[in-house]
Parts: sequence; structure tokens; C-alpha cells
Amino acid sequence: MLMAVSLFGVMDALVKWLAAIYPTVQIMFFRSLCALPPILVMVWRGAGGQGENTLGNALVMLRTRQPFGHALRSVFGCGAMLLFFYSYKFLPLAEVTAIAFAAPIFIACMSVWLLQERVGLHRWSAIVVGFVGMLVIVRPGAGLLESATLIVVAATLLYALAIIQIRKLSRLEPSPTIAFWFTAFCTVMTGLALPFFWQTPDGIDLLLLIAVGLVGGAAQLCMTQAYGLAPASVVAPFDYVHLLWAVVIGWYVWGDFPDLVTWIGSAIVIASGLYILWRETVKRVPVPPIVTE
Repeated sequence: MLMAVSLFGVMDALVKWLAAIYPTVQIMFFRSLCALPPILVMVWRGAGGQGENTLGNALVMLRTRQPFGHALRSVFGCGAMLLFFYSYKFLPLAEVTAIAFAAPIFIACMSVWLLQERVGLHRWSAIVVGFVGMLVIVRPGAGLLESATLIVVAATLLYALAIIQIRKLSRLEPSPTIAFWFTAFCTVMTGLALPFFWQTPDGIDLLLLIAVGLVGGAAQLCMTQAYGLAPASVVAPFDYVHLLWAVVIGWYVWGDFPDLVTWIGSAIVIASGLYILWRETVKRVPVPPIVTE
């Protein structure tokens, strides 16, 4: 899981670097297209590896009885990715990551209506505290920064909706199938829009664009492996190491370092998220990974 989180940190840094030069849609296209090989490795492993029926099993695994469900998950996921990537133009990595950690809070709140899950007083209290922490980070009334942080809040809300849809799909579909159809959907949608946004990259930037997809896909592969080897209650807390990577990379590359208010808000959001995770583990509710796509 530490490898997955580290790779996602590298991917976020690459996206932020490229976002200053290239359109968000173009970055998303390479993120999706070049992530397909690692995703297909995930499908291959899920189908049995080197067995003689692996190819047939893989094709069976890719069949779905939930096309509308996958489409809905993909719309939410692509929307979240678009807004997260766009926000990197304006905000430090650490601030985007800290706000994104509010996703479990949104999920716990919306699961009452969308998944008919029972949320007790303890989790509702954590939800309220988590929203307070997010407001501390966002700091309403900060002008341009407020607009940028609201974009991240909207991205986090869409990501939470995507996770809720994944929970529904995972009752009938394996993880590799869900990952493949989301990645394929994003590749096709951004590919159709690409002619309107294309900006020809130079050699180095082309390699960086390809690396965004390969690193992101490899991170998904590692994360899936981690959740397959250990309980979610053990693996999920390592997601929060992502913030450490965001701080280190943001400081080293761009000279960004979170101020005290951001640290306080982040601590509140993380504490609330960990408490919700613990309560959901006690209640045996599936715990999703928290990454910015």
C-alpha cells in the first residue's frame, strides 16, 4: 500500500507540472490510455495468471451485466478527475490532497440515502467535525483561492459519488472489471474531445504524459493487491501517507508548504476520516481507498 500511495504522489506531481502547460483533457487522455496496460495486468491476474484458460477467463471477467452502473460510475469518476487535475493549476498539492481526504465524510453522509446504510450518532458526529475541518482548510471568503478550493470540494463530492457507485457495482462485479471499464470509458470520452484541446508536446513532455498513465495504473495495481492481501481496516489508514508525499514533493519542487491553518484543518479531517473508518470497520461496511483518481 505504501508503494501505491507513493506512486499516486508521483502521479499527482507529474499532473501538476504538466497542468501549467497542457489542457486538462489532454492530460486525462494520457492518464487513461496509458493506464490500460497495468489495468489489463490486473485483469489477467484476476483471471488466473498463466493458466491455459486465462484468456477466456479474462474475456469473461470483462463482460458486464451492469453497463448503466459502469457508465454512471465513469461519469462521476471522470468529472472528479477533471476537476482535481484542473485544480492543480491553482493550488498546492498538499491542499488539494487534504481537501480530498473529506471523501469518506461525504460517503458516510450520502450512504444513508443512496445505499440505505444506517449511520449512527457517532458517525454523524464525525461527519459534522469533518466538515468543520474542511471549512478550516477552504477558508470561505479568500477570493480567488476560495474559487479554486471550491473546485476541489466539488471534485471530492463527485469522487464520493463514484465510490458509492463502486460499492453498488462491487456486489456483482470484480474490482478489475470495474477498473477496466472506468479507464476505457475515460479514454474514449477524452479521446473524442482531444482534437479540440490538443497541444503537441515535445519529447520530454510526451514521456511525462505517458508516465502519468503508467504510474497511475501501476498505483491502482498495487492498491488492489494491497486490499487483496490485508483487511481494509489495516490497509486504508496508509492512504493518509499521501498527504506527507504531497507536502514533501510540493515543498521540494514548487516551494509550497502548508500554513498552520491548513495543518489544523487537515488534522481535523484526517481524524474524522479515521474515526469513520473505524466505525465502518466495526459495522463491517466496505472501506474504499481514497485517491484523487
